[in-house]
Amino acid sequence: MEGTGGELGGQGNWGPEDAPGLLARASLTMLPWPLPLASSALTLLFGALTSLFLWYCYRLGSQDIQALGAGSRARGVRGGPVGCSEAGGPSRRGPGDPGEGPRTEGLVSRRLRAYARRYSWAGMGRVRRAAQGGPGPGRGPGVLGIQRPGLLFLPDLPSAPFVPRDAQRHDVELLESSFPAILRDFGAVSWDFSGTTPLPRGWSPPLAPGCYQLLLYQAGRCQPSNCRRCPGAYRALRGLRSFMSANTFGNAGFSVLLPGARLEGRCGPTNARVRCHLGSPEDGPRVVFIVDLWHPNVAGAERQALDFVFAPDP
Repeated sequence: MEGTGGELGGQGNWGPEDAPGLLARASLTMLPWPLPLASSALTLLFGALTSLFLWYCYRLGSQDIQALGAGSRARGVRGGPVGCSEAGGPSRRGPGDPGEGPRTEGLVSRRLRAYARRYSWAGMGRVRRAAQGGPGPGRGPGVLGIQRPGLLFLPDLPSAPFVPRDAQRHDVELLESSFPAILRDFGAVSWDFSGTTPLPRGWSPPLAPGCYQLLLYQAGRCQPSNCRRCPGAYRALRGLRSFMSANTFGNAGFSVLLPGARLEGRCGPTNARVRCHLGSPEDGPRVVFIVDLWHPNVAGAERQALDFVFAPDP
């Protein structure tokens, strides 16, 4: 038997006695990937994936810790009546107003993540930054700024002393057309506001001397007895498109301020709302029907998420 020997494929002679060596040489090309090298590569890949998972857990946990730390200094939401306040302007905190409470910023972040798991993160960029970034644009009470809400600051919302009428045209026109019915409702629940007689049913204790209120909605919850006594005002509220009726930031009702009353100035709990005033032009106590509306630049998806996060207590 003759063939090419020496090197496989080279010139030379070989016979049957050379068969074992030839088989050994031919088998070199069919050996599998060396096991030590394969094990090393798999170990490196597994280690990289484990490190990536641990890093992700660390980042997620550190964000929760930061949120909880900030939440201990943030204000919670325990009510939020209309009070005797302008839109984000002078007001004195009263019972149920945003103050220190269990709803901290860490809880806001957790509720927002629960909303995203149920629905989606789509369109939640500003809300996510608001939940993680602190209560206001200055990130602290000592920083001067036009807007310093106590709980939720939604970034990139335009601010102005007064919102243009066209921004909420439907709701403004509905409230104006409902003025006669709302005025009749106020006449039915009004009293002399002298303070010498017992407080009538439905009226809240004064937040300040000479400041009274009767709420149809308080912190996003309907007050059934007051709504039944004010059917015209209730129908108007039900017809509004941007009323914060399912959110703890939402309030609606009558506010009465007697002559000589003095109020402290402060900012409201959030810049995501605007406060609409429907006033009476008659002489006498300052009587205003106040309604909290969504800021016109808060998108529908953001409103839905904030309604989920700040849902009224059951």
